[in-house]
Amino acid sequence: MRWDPQQYGKFAAERGRPFLDLLARVEADAPQRVVDLGCGSGQLTALLAQRWPDAQVEGIDSSPEMIAAAPAADRLSFRVGDVVDWDPTGTDVIISNATLQWVPTHRELISQWAAALPSGGWLALQVPGNFDAFSHVLMRSLAESRRWAPSLLGILRHDDAIGTPESYALLMLAAGLRVDVWSTTYVHQLEGPDAVLEWVRGTGLRPIMQALPPESYALFESEYAEQLRQAYPATPHGTLFPFRRVFAVGTRP
Repeated sequence: MRWDPQQYGKFAAERGRPFLDLLARVEADAPQRVVDLGCGSGQLTALLAQRWPDAQVEGIDSSPEMIAAAPAADRLSFRVGDVVDWDPTGTDVIISNATLQWVPTHRELISQWAAALPSGGWLALQVPGNFDAFSHVLMRSLAESRRWAPSLLGILRHDDAIGTPESYALLMLAAGLRVDVWSTTYVHQLEGPDAVLEWVRGTGLRPIMQALPPESYALFESEYAEQLRQAYPATPHGTLFPFRRVFAVGTRP
């Protein structure tokens, strides 16, 4: 799937907040190798090198466009890769922020990564838990409508996209980790016209952008935008956009 670093970065502060909250619960003292799976354009990955100045930090992402936008720094490397094929051997801290919802087999991967952690190792992940929000419900409903279903049926995932917080806790506990799992709903105050549409252009709409020719996509987006304006009305203080996220952190004692 093609990604647009510039579009994704329009709400960098809001998208970065969960990464910081996730990182705050990782108490690794002096890891030697830290890997950020699904690192995007790498600006947040660079924070890992600052947090652990003696560690080798690597960012991996499936998007060549995102990796091309990653920053250059000492002890920090980036490469294009698929998290499904990644080997966790020798990694002390594994971070995955807003990535695993795109990976159908991510539950099995979590079990594998957790089992591979050394003593004192950490696994920390965050996934969006807002698949029942208006932004996603309206998108799915439109994609499944008579007009769009022939082109878009099966394009969007929903029920199996993420697990419950309890399910992630059980996966990590089964691997012998001590766990810390929680969910948080952020209420973002977004500025600008059609702010929620601008947000999902960087993420949830990407599969639809690729599935439809440009003229058809423009029609789909126009109809979807009108529904979003009704669901998320602009206020004198911007557009309020509630966004739930699920966090899971585990460490091997």
